[in-house]
Amino acid sequence: MKGIRISILMVCACLLQVVWGQQSASTVATNWRQFHGVNMQRFNPFEQVLNVNNVGNLQRKWGHATGRFVDSSPAVVNGVVYVGTTDHYVYALKASTGAKLWSYQTGGHVTSSPAVANGVVYVGSWDNNLYALDASTGAKLWSYTTGGFVESSPAVANGVVYVGSYDGNVYALKASTGALLWSYTTGRLVYSSPAVANGVVYIGSDDSNMYALNASTGALLWSYSNGEPVYSSPAVANGVIYVGSDYDNVYALNASTGALLWSYTIGYGVSSSPAVANGVVYVGAFDNNVYALNASTGALLWSYTTGSFVDSSPTVANGVVYVGSRDHNVYALNASTGAKLWSYTTGNEVISSPAVANGVVYVGSADGKVYAFGLKKSPK
Repeated sequence: MKGIRISILMVCACLLQVVWGQQSASTVATNWRQFHGVNMQRFNPFEQVLNVNNVGNLQRKWGHATGRFVDSSPAVVNGVVYVGTTDHYVYALKASTGAKLWSYQTGGHVTSSPAVANGVVYVGSWDNNLYALDASTGAKLWSYTTGGFVESSPAVANGVVYVGSYDGNVYALKASTGALLWSYTTGRLVYSSPAVANGVVYIGSDDSNMYALNASTGALLWSYSNGEPVYSSPAVANGVIYVGSDYDNVYALNASTGALLWSYTIGYGVSSSPAVANGVVYVGAFDNNVYALNASTGALLWSYTTGSFVDSSPTVANGVVYVGSRDHNVYALNASTGAKLWSYTTGNEVISSPAVANGVVYVGSADGKVYAFGLKKSPK
């Protein structure tokens, strides 16, 4: 985003207004509504506070202690951070201070990442349920019981909530009531989180297939078998699906047909979900590396080595890649070169994927805390 930044932002703002019910661009810019972001790419094109020149000055704003590991990735909407934890709770925290606004107890671990739409928080739990909670109060509006753990992070589009379950099904539920609209049965558990674009739901399964389903009916449009379980969640950009596999590859598939465009072999598992920005795919792997690949060809552009597995999913904003590692750190890397710009050491593994909104980075850690990092305010 250089010479044509303003025009790009205006176009993106118009598109996102349609998606989110005619919200203002400034409202969208300060929100990170669900795991994939609003564009199914884990890319925030509106971030203008943090950049490659100042991100090295990030400081911890606050850390909110929960009861157990925070593997869930935060959603940030209207000044509130929503996140789940393995203490069975969903939390709503004040974004500016980390103060708890409310919490809701489910019957199991909450490693699913919340999605927030129209004043409702949607999130899965290991008690087999998908929950809809009032975003202001935490009151339960409805829940839907599947046949297995719901670790998949829901996606909300056009009044429908889409989510996978360990029972092997992909579900489409009416967002206002939780009524089942359709379900599609895969061959094994569904850990992957759905991406929804252009009337199609894209999702992976432990049965080694990547699926494209009609978002209205659940009808199978295509499937791609790679012989490897797919725990990674797909990103969608420019008519291409990007997704990792549990053994050793990153794939690019034609979004309309499922045809393989390219694959990049890492040699280790990829459960991290790709981020796509400015013609580059960013993804983590179990060989301890973060990779940047050419989105058109799959050619390696750079890699950055952390101290342990990277199953956190990268987030890209304004030329910076943010990602966690099981080496206990969260990193900010130069998106063009892979150079480390900043890191912060938490008290345990960082599996949670960062959210970046309005100049602040939010992420969870297995040390039981949700963190917020921002720039120090200049004295008046």
